[in-house]
Amino acid sequence: MDSTVRQKSSDVISAALTKRIVQGELKPGDKLRQDHIAKEFGASHVPVREALLHLVGRGLAVALPRQGVRVAPLDPDAVKELKVMRLALEPVALRHSIPRLSEAQIRRAEELQRICDQAENVKTWEAANRGFHLATIAACDMPRLIGEIDDLQLLSARHFLQHGADRWRRREDLEHRAIMTAVRKRDIEGAVMVLQRHISRFG
Repeated sequence: MDSTVRQKSSDVISAALTKRIVQGELKPGDKLRQDHIAKEFGASHVPVREALLHLVGRGLAVALPRQGVRVAPLDPDAVKELKVMRLALEPVALRHSIPRLSEAQIRRAEELQRICDQAENVKTWEAANRGFHLATIAACDMPRLIGEIDDLQLLSARHFLQHGADRWRRREDLEHRAIMTAVRKRDIEGAVMVLQRHISRFG
């Protein structure tokens, strides 16, 4: 199997395991067994190892001596750190993204905003909410920054779904609407101000 196909296979495996971990189907401490994963996905051990290393790099799994790779623990104290890091990075990305957002990218963010508002369950809402925030920074032209924010969003989502999902209620998110109103006007400072207030509510 060539490297391109193997990379695609590892991406598929990583994405599937990421979803299970974030949504709580895989619990903290669960062992991620290479044999079982390879059999499930019909893959060799090489892309499975690559997928597991990717999960470790994103903070969703840990590699322990003589214990293999396990789902990372949920540290309640990490919520504060995640908020601080998001407040530091996401406004920077948004500032650089707003002037460059295309009409198609803005419409995509608005579509995700509507999905959030109309979501019938917390998992649908969470995926759309994360997608919305990533869509608003899609044009910042800083792939490393976007990658870091994506990881922070995943970790934040995992904490929310494990500890805050019972508080979720379907509602129209007025802060999302305010962010998009500012984006449409290319009002960078207005959008950043709302985003900072929005993130501050996390946890």
